[in-house]
Amino acid sequence: MAKEGVDMTEETEYMIDRNAGKEAVNVESPSNAKEMRAVVLAGFGGLNKLRVSKKAMPEPQDGEVKIRVKACGLNFLDLMVRQGNIDNPPKTPLVPGFECCGIVESVAENTQGFEIGDRVMAFLNYNAWAEVVCTPVDFVYKMPDDMTFTEAAAFSLNFVAAYMMLFEVASLREGMSVLVHSAGGAVGQAVAQLCSTVPNVTVFGIASCFKHTSIKDSVTHIFDRNTDYIQEVKKICPDGVDIVLDCLCGENTGKSLSLLKPLGTYILYGASNMVTGETKSFFSFAKSWWQVEKVNPIKLYEENKVIAGFSLLNLLFKQGGCNLVKSAMDKLLSLYEQKKIRPVVDSLWALEEVKEAMQRIHDRGNIGKLILDVEKSPTPLMANDSTETSEAGEEEEEPEGDNDSKERMPFIH
Repeated sequence: MAKEGVDMTEETEYMIDRNAGKEAVNVESPSNAKEMRAVVLAGFGGLNKLRVSKKAMPEPQDGEVKIRVKACGLNFLDLMVRQGNIDNPPKTPLVPGFECCGIVESVAENTQGFEIGDRVMAFLNYNAWAEVVCTPVDFVYKMPDDMTFTEAAAFSLNFVAAYMMLFEVASLREGMSVLVHSAGGAVGQAVAQLCSTVPNVTVFGIASCFKHTSIKDSVTHIFDRNTDYIQEVKKICPDGVDIVLDCLCGENTGKSLSLLKPLGTYILYGASNMVTGETKSFFSFAKSWWQVEKVNPIKLYEENKVIAGFSLLNLLFKQGGCNLVKSAMDKLLSLYEQKKIRPVVDSLWALEEVKEAMQRIHDRGNIGKLILDVEKSPTPLMANDSTETSEAGEEEEEPEGDNDSKERMPFIH
């Protein structure tokens, strides 16, 4: 792939220009279209478990809307799902993905608030990576008129998670300090932008050194994740920081806790350090867990520190948090319309390129969000045997492809 920070290729510029502004609403589909394309995970494991297959098109039930998908978000959590590296994973085969955007194609009975042709973004409890999805209206939100589908696919999960951690869990206020791991990722960039909406907030970003040039203007201070950033932060804030947002877990947990000042809040919202190889590794899981500093409740009491965890999807789909999320989304959309926040998009990929896109996340090479563009044609070198007409569960495994193919994919910052 071209070096980080280079100009966009003509193909990427075309894709972004095509989606600029309010896209033309086209909800027509062939009357005999009973099938759709979808990314299917045949079983937990490596990239060879992913296929684009034909599946029966869903129809909305009471209280649901049917959405013709334009774009989907791709997150590190999707990589962990593929590996089966999560608690209580669902049965396979399954269609991955937790967020998408598109156009309302039909509305079921007893469904209010949406009409055919509405441009929307939605959360889903899986099944997002498909040409058509159906989901309850509680998880659907109308897009601002000037928001593109590319932006919408990069907006929901990351900005809502960042907002709720900062303002609902940690009560971010003027003059506070925030340390965020993986500052170059989609959540990290959302955190940085939201912190900029509060006066005099200091943001310490931890990221791989090759990302520093691209993200240095979004944070106050930036440090290499492979150096002793603890001492560097303490030179600037001897008393520690107010908020730590940790998506890594493992050895970083103890380091982050040591940086908290009294009444500070440490929030764990991921465990990406447990992902080291192509497939799930019990050794890596055990090693990462062993490195976690065991929390002593008496020590927390004595040091006046707060430890919290946050999972947006559990809040939405298991804990009845729809109203909380809707309130956060309303505030975020207002900030977007005021041009105070804007999603950072790393790259656009066709459904058939999902393996290469997921490899880019695995390599921690992205700055901002990766998007699956449902209407994008795959780059020919990436499209070899990636679309199947049968269910993925019946397909034979194949060797992993050469990573050189992803180097040819255009990307943006």
